[in-house]
Amino acid sequence: MDILQNKKVIAGIVAGLAAVTGYFFYQQSDSSITEEPLFAASPAVEQVESPAEEVKPSIIKIDVKGAVQLPGVFIADDGDRVIDLIDDAGGFHPDADRDKVNLAQLVEDQMVIYVPKIGEEAETLPQNAAATVSGAAVGGNEDGMVNLNTATETELMTLTGVGPSKAAAIIEYREKSPFQSIEDLKNVSGIGDKTFEKLQDSITIK
Repeated sequence: MDILQNKKVIAGIVAGLAAVTGYFFYQQSDSSITEEPLFAASPAVEQVESPAEEVKPSIIKIDVKGAVQLPGVFIADDGDRVIDLIDDAGGFHPDADRDKVNLAQLVEDQMVIYVPKIGEEAETLPQNAAATVSGAAVGGNEDGMVNLNTATETELMTLTGVGPSKAAAIIEYREKSPFQSIEDLKNVSGIGDKTFEKLQDSITIK
């Protein structure tokens, strides 16, 4: 009887140990599923590319005056010529002297295009406003050459590639020392060999 009772006690102890062990393993398994990792991966930082700086195109503004339909200031594109700006201004006025305008000349910023009327004398042309009239029409020499030592700023601007700033530089140079030869023009600030080659057939010092 005592032996049987001891067996029951031992069996109860073993069953209790088995239950405790099972419960322990169950808790361990459950915690391994729900436990968060010690080191969580840091979220990727999205790199935002800064937009490239936009290159602002230079604006070319031309003042068109004289015998045109719609005088005014117009915006030109790089490579535009005088004829393009006259078209923007509505075209020639009926009394325009078209023969005195270089329609093929390339335009540049701050340029003034002045279209004279038929019979208009050089003396009546507005100051700094004969950028496209030929040298012969604005004065200069009878052969159409522009005299570097006597030409006005307006007359100098009739030369291809010579705008207000270069014309002013030519006058400033000759006031200090008159041109002794047309090659002296290359001594003027802003006028190099290429510019001189374009002008040498249109200028004189006589």
